[in-house]
Amino acid sequence: MDNRTLTNRDLAVLWHPCTQMKDHEWLPMIPIKKGTGVWLEDFDGNRYLDAVSSWWVNLFGHANPIISAAIKDQVDTLEQVIFAGFSHEPGIELAEQLTKIVPSGLTRCFYADNGSAAVEVALKMSFHYWRNIGQGEKTKFITLENSYHGETLGALAVGDVSLYKQTYAPLLMDVITVPSPDCYHSEPGESWRDYTVRRFALMEQALAQHAGKVCAVIVEPLVQCAGSMRMYDPVYLQLLRAACDRHQVHLIADEIAVGFGRTGTMFACEQAQISPDFICLSKGLTGGFLPLSAVLTTDSVYRAFYDDYVHLTAFLHSHSYTGNPIACRAALATLSIFRQQNVLASNRHLADAMAKAAMRFHDHPQVAEVRQTGMILAMELVKDKRTREPYPWQERRGLKVYQYALSKGVLLRPLGNVIYFMPPYVITESELERLAEVAWEGVGHAVKA
Repeated sequence: MDNRTLTNRDLAVLWHPCTQMKDHEWLPMIPIKKGTGVWLEDFDGNRYLDAVSSWWVNLFGHANPIISAAIKDQVDTLEQVIFAGFSHEPGIELAEQLTKIVPSGLTRCFYADNGSAAVEVALKMSFHYWRNIGQGEKTKFITLENSYHGETLGALAVGDVSLYKQTYAPLLMDVITVPSPDCYHSEPGESWRDYTVRRFALMEQALAQHAGKVCAVIVEPLVQCAGSMRMYDPVYLQLLRAACDRHQVHLIADEIAVGFGRTGTMFACEQAQISPDFICLSKGLTGGFLPLSAVLTTDSVYRAFYDDYVHLTAFLHSHSYTGNPIACRAALATLSIFRQQNVLASNRHLADAMAKAAMRFHDHPQVAEVRQTGMILAMELVKDKRTREPYPWQERRGLKVYQYALSKGVLLRPLGNVIYFMPPYVITESELERLAEVAWEGVGHAVKA
């Protein structure tokens, strides 16, 4: 079997996500045969360094033997059982472990299938909580501009990336959108912290005006990932937690992309020393092996649903594969790697190495900013560095970097004209240097007139 044969078969029957399929008339599809560590290999024997963790899910490398062994063992024991009225040990143990490592006070775990589903769960739980305690007038959500929380209709509604949202606007609930603390727009010489504090005043105004009808504020802590990897200071979370408490509004932390060590701490909220009312987890939860998500919340939220059946307060949201035992075993194996290896310390070392490898981009005439939070580093390409005038999106400069990188054996999938590194935690310093070198060449190729 070779790439061309599989590509032809693929294009005859498949419709791929987040893709204009007509692009594949000139942009080659790449069928992958296997993966090992940070490397993917296609059917023609070409290898690609996975610089984006296969859409941010792979933490400890492809075909990780620890996670793989756990899955193989579970498959021979119990593959699936209804999670309503029944339970199983992997699901129980995973919930026990998650409640111990997430920010304090999050004592109840609800499983779903993916990140968007987790956001839907949190939104519905928050709304339903207020209804159950007699505050049914709370029906709105506050979100940040440039935020992204998934593609299902509820998750899409509380996001604000127009590329994904605009088409479906007639189908979506109305939300209150507050300007982002995104520090790309800070004034020259202004620190991230000062800018973030200044921007929080706009959130405070929104809460003061709308709190009586608001269920929750939802944010991506520290990094707006699909929103061009824009970043902000942890002080925003501290101010937001205090404001939500004052105004009696829930705080939902969408840590689907930034959780499990990606920002330098196990969870991004830790850097602000705050606990949200809901935390949404997915992606790295299973180390990139299987779809699974979890929403953790407080006992006070849980108790608002706990009553005699006839009062109809139960949370009836469900998924057929809720708490799938195989996925739970993959997640348990992933957490065991965090316990057995000094992952966070290693990540801090790798983050420093990544910053060093990308140092030259700071002076590139077409790079407006190099920004980094932990194991996420992003470089924003612009037409004019001084004014930060962007390239017209129609020119697809970032895609040219992607194409060049593939020709050199690196998978760098851009976000528009933002090139970013978000690799598995098992990448080596020499592989980071290779990644940066290919990105440098790719940017040079992409910005030629």
